[in-house]
Amino acid sequence: MTESNSQNNQRALKTIYIIRHGETDLNKRGIVQGRGMNTDLNETGRMQGEAFYQMYKNVPFDKLYTSTLKRTHQTVQHFIDDGIPWIQYAGLDELAWGVFEGQESTEDTRSAFRAMMKSWKDGDLQLKFDQGESPLDVKERQLEILENLIEKNDDKTILICMHGRAMRLFLCLLTDEPLYNMDKFPHQNTTLYKVEYDGTRFTIVEFNNTDHLKNLQTKKKSEQD
Repeated sequence: MTESNSQNNQRALKTIYIIRHGETDLNKRGIVQGRGMNTDLNETGRMQGEAFYQMYKNVPFDKLYTSTLKRTHQTVQHFIDDGIPWIQYAGLDELAWGVFEGQESTEDTRSAFRAMMKSWKDGDLQLKFDQGESPLDVKERQLEILENLIEKNDDKTILICMHGRAMRLFLCLLTDEPLYNMDKFPHQNTTLYKVEYDGTRFTIVEFNNTDHLKNLQTKKKSEQD
């Protein structure tokens, strides 16, 4: 066996597909929905989930993880219907934005969020909105997911559907990136991060991949023309 083949086999110890849920009406309207908002996908969100399924339905997933919120369940419903073993983890829920969840966007709320994002970027990761969670709170509950990924199962290929801010924090956790760099991981609805685990470290091999949405975007443009 060549060194290259040996390295490839080692890298393939685990492959994890991490996606954000599809669009909801609150996403479309720019309204914050955190852990406390159990919203449904809208039509676009369902189409995004369908598009992801059509591109990745032949991947031999051993396990499917979602948050406890139904917008993640609905995004991967086709995989659930295919009989892939499915586990819901509260650790994958979105960060709780507290009193701002479900509130219409105003200049005051936008200002509050800008200030909080700056504080987090400056390293004040314990800060949170009233009744909400901090990045450190989310990291604490995500550590259980990390333990399940690397210590408590022999699954080779796993699909995870979760939420935007929580996904950014989870990718920091997997790659040993400081949490204050969470915004280096951009996302949109159903964006994919494909991650490989070699037994020691996680490596992102597909970054913010939205190839599955290209036909959907073409279709929407055609309908608008």
